[in-house]
Amino acid sequence: MKKTVLEFDSVSFHYQAAKTSLPTAILDHVHLRVHEGEFVSIIGPSGYGKSTLFRLITGLENPDGGQILVNGEASDNRLGQVGYMPQQDLLMPWRTILENVRLPLELQGKKQAHARIIELLADFGLAGVENTYPANLSGGMRQRVSFLRTVLTGSNILLLDEPFSALDAITRLTMQEWLVDQWQKFDKTILFITHDIDEALFLSDRIFVLAEKPVQTIREIVVPLDRPRTMRNLAQPEMIELKERLISELRSEASL
Repeated sequence: MKKTVLEFDSVSFHYQAAKTSLPTAILDHVHLRVHEGEFVSIIGPSGYGKSTLFRLITGLENPDGGQILVNGEASDNRLGQVGYMPQQDLLMPWRTILENVRLPLELQGKKQAHARIIELLADFGLAGVENTYPANLSGGMRQRVSFLRTVLTGSNILLLDEPFSALDAITRLTMQEWLVDQWQKFDKTILFITHDIDEALFLSDRIFVLAEKPVQTIREIVVPLDRPRTMRNLAQPEMIELKERLISELRSEASL
């Protein structure tokens, strides 16, 4: 059994509703564990706490009860312990690709050899664009830059918040396959928020399903596919059945 790198131990959290001043419970004594090197997707209807999980993991929010352990340690300052890639790439338009990629190293006061960064840009399919500005790149290439910047935080846990949702279908598929290659190459633990069930099934070792409000139990699904895998594997009868069950469950909950 690989070691646990992220743990929620009876975590509760609520938001204060602005209009009524009444608390809105989001998580109620939730437990979860993520192991080293796993790829875990998080799915659920909008408003069911997916982004709240990420805000708690990064330390942008703190729980009302319970504790969150990152690499075995409990701390209120978790932002520096995980890498976060938002839905929008948030590249700084006035900085070149090289300057954007270098940002996390600058914030940490670290110096990395110019040649090593250029080598990483090449590994990410970005060779020759280091002096280009973000506006001149395609959506897929911008997401590669954003992911490389996240990797360069040095964190072993990466949080990816619907990073491919704005891409067209073909680019999205290409980026999913590319992401799996990078995850395996860099040996990171990835938590990935998505609304796309096919995406979750293709990418993940396990899927966390948020299907109640407030969340008391996170249902875990082990994806029954070996690696390496292709999108054709999703056409297997057991995968089609699993997808249909997930759609039915989430549709039923979202309609309440």
